[in-house]
Amino acid sequence: MRRIAILGATGSIGASTLDLVARHPDRFRATVLAAHRSVDALAELCARFRPDVAVIADASCEAALRDRIAANGAGCRVLAGPDALLEAASGPHCDTVVAAIVGAAGLESTLAAARAGKRLLLANKEAIVMAGALLKAALDDGGGELLPLDSEHNAIFQCLPATRTSLAGVGVRRLLLTASGGPFRGRTRADLGTITPAQACAHPNWSMGRKISVDSATLMNKGLEVIEAHHLFDAAPDRIEVVVHPQSIVHSMVEYADGSVLAQLGNPDMRTAIAYALAWPERIDAGVTPLDLLRTARLDFEPPDLDTFRCLALAYAALRAGGTATTVLNAANEEAVAAFLDERLPFLAIAETIERCLDTVDSVPASDLDAILDADSAARREARRIIAAL
Repeated sequence: MRRIAILGATGSIGASTLDLVARHPDRFRATVLAAHRSVDALAELCARFRPDVAVIADASCEAALRDRIAANGAGCRVLAGPDALLEAASGPHCDTVVAAIVGAAGLESTLAAARAGKRLLLANKEAIVMAGALLKAALDDGGGELLPLDSEHNAIFQCLPATRTSLAGVGVRRLLLTASGGPFRGRTRADLGTITPAQACAHPNWSMGRKISVDSATLMNKGLEVIEAHHLFDAAPDRIEVVVHPQSIVHSMVEYADGSVLAQLGNPDMRTAIAYALAWPERIDAGVTPLDLLRTARLDFEPPDLDTFRCLALAYAALRAGGTATTVLNAANEEAVAAFLDERLPFLAIAETIERCLDTVDSVPASDLDAILDADSAARREARRIIAAL
């Protein structure tokens, strides 16, 4: 029986994970459920799944959560605040941690789970973008294992030889990350000047949160995934290629030196990737509709438009620059996307803000957590200054 902590339980990844827990009560139990400040939603999940611990990261919401838990009879222990999140990720109540907190806020709990030797199911790509080397060192020190939940990286993991997460010695030529192209595929910069948050969040294939939906619309989501693939699979930037595939049926591919290309296909449903990671090395029923290739009929592929969608090119540039450049990229993007969603920044200015931050905030060696957090803070200050001036 796997005892699972879900950090970000009220989000889309949390919902998909809990669906699988409910489908396989003989295999999985949700022992820790954590959310940022969604008190009512978290309390409802606790009443249904009866975890040992409920964590609300915003300490100001603790009393409200305690009241809801007392009223619904869930009977779980309530913890609050950032330190409680670290305790939940590293403590004895779980052996598996689903890291699904969006953005830089999930970094320290992800590192805590890694150091504690947990099976880490990583949906928080920002943590590895900011601190990939530190995360891998924490996994080595703790003796845990990392399984990616992003559909693209999970697909690559499935296409590599069993138990291998490095390209060394397995004859891999390239990793091919597929991208849907988002809601604005095929449009030019001239078409994107008046884009609204509602339009940017209307993804054609996937149901996702607002921040990741905007990242998909700018292709920054794919840029972050390039950086993630570099760390996960020890792949040089020039061995990671992005291919736009609008049907979202091929989730990614691995090209081998002998000319073979292995691909993982399936309907666009995150439960496939989560089920694979939860039960690995076994496979279980995920409740996903079987793929009907005859009905799918065609699979299209095209190169990304890096002139229109500058964020992907900026991500490659930050990866090649090394050090804390990827931390600066991520922080500037988070600030710019938040401003766009608040209607304080035009859609096209997201990339402009990020590029100006990369030009002005110095990259230093990402030698420890303090250096990374300092770079994150500096980039956020600069991004806010830029946004206020635009």
